[in-house]
Amino acid sequence: MDDLLIKILAFVVAIGLLVAVHEFGHFWVARRLGVKVLRFSIGFGRPLWRHQATPDAPEYVVAAIPLGGYVKMLDEHEGPVAPEELHRAFNRQSLWVRSAVVLAGPLFNFLFAIVAFWLVLTLGETGIRPLLGPVQPDTPASRAGFASGDQILSINGQDTPTWSLALQEIATASVAEPQLRIRVRDAGGMEQVRVIASAEVGDLAENRDLMGHLGLAAERPVVPPVFGKVLPGEPAERAGLRDGDRIVTVDGSQMPDWNHWVDYVRARPGVAIELRIERAGETRDIALTPAPLVQDGAVIGRIGASNQPVPGLLERYQVTYRMGLGEALPAALGRTWEYSALTLKVIWRVLTGEASIHNLSGPITIADAAGKTASIGFVYFLKFLAIVSISLGVLNLLPVPVLDGGHLLYFAIEAVKGSPLSDAAMLQGQKIGLVMLLGLMSLAFYVDILRILS
Repeated sequence: MDDLLIKILAFVVAIGLLVAVHEFGHFWVARRLGVKVLRFSIGFGRPLWRHQATPDAPEYVVAAIPLGGYVKMLDEHEGPVAPEELHRAFNRQSLWVRSAVVLAGPLFNFLFAIVAFWLVLTLGETGIRPLLGPVQPDTPASRAGFASGDQILSINGQDTPTWSLALQEIATASVAEPQLRIRVRDAGGMEQVRVIASAEVGDLAENRDLMGHLGLAAERPVVPPVFGKVLPGEPAERAGLRDGDRIVTVDGSQMPDWNHWVDYVRARPGVAIELRIERAGETRDIALTPAPLVQDGAVIGRIGASNQPVPGLLERYQVTYRMGLGEALPAALGRTWEYSALTLKVIWRVLTGEASIHNLSGPITIADAAGKTASIGFVYFLKFLAIVSISLGVLNLLPVPVLDGGHLLYFAIEAVKGSPLSDAAMLQGQKIGLVMLLGLMSLAFYVDILRILS
């Protein structure tokens, strides 16, 4: 229940903030260019809060349905306008003023993404160094020459100091470029370039296990099977285990390291395990039954104990990546451009049938990602907000009536023909755009439901 509440709260915060940024772009530019704004609303439906300082001031509204928002401007298409107010009506403005007001919403989403990425890069990300473990035979990675002990340094020129950044770059570059040029430092300290064709990465929506598909695996630290902390009241303590106990055998077999022990326990919820441990130079037998725990829809075993820390292990595997204030700005601009281009390419590939519709994400998937990133930490949630803000900006620029891009299309036609489209033509366009938008939303919900069922 707590997990669900976190997801709902993170989703509401994310959508509310990004919609506010988008609509504030329209609002701010409209007021600066002399257009009268009647209402600035975050959300749709029944108002939960409203404020209007004076009858001539904009009305600020927070509404009940947090899935969008709008800026209502004085416009003769929306209702009668007093003669003395005509100069402030949106429809009476020059073409460049109307275009600037409409374009401002998506531009503010891109500006937000730049600022968010700049903060992410200056605050820094702590992650796992991209060191490779065993490479599976007859896979794209093995054919490219990857080997155990390789450290991924960069992909197509982009530095990848953490696994998170490496996977992110594999995903983005495989859509944007014909091949991945992956620079590594091998186990002997020599730098080399391994090449994988982007076609071998496949459809990212279909290949949920990207590393497994490529034949890659992260290097797992060798941690001795020694208990470092046994939690009171948990199965390990009740069985008689103590801090410092070393595992000798498990059900009669040797246990090479702590990672194998964790996998063994997770696979045996409610199943008795016979342990032989070493304590103070003596061996003793212990019967242990892991408690069942539901995690991500699966039942795993849990005993309530952690391993004994290994000196130097953290330094080898953990890395913090950050940039200076000035250095981070061009990098943030580059990331925003990269994700914008990636979004457009994925949309095009879905429309042309080159990519699966599973690349689409609806509110359920977005809420799930919002909850997960918020649970991990502020920097990860901020990066998530930046990516969604870019998607919101790109989608709104598509030439679909009812979206900002549709209005810009109308203005482009007006610039060519020398006069605005007729009200009848714009109404028909709005109807077509609304049907397209509802169809897209329905498809996104359908994909979300399929993800849940699978």
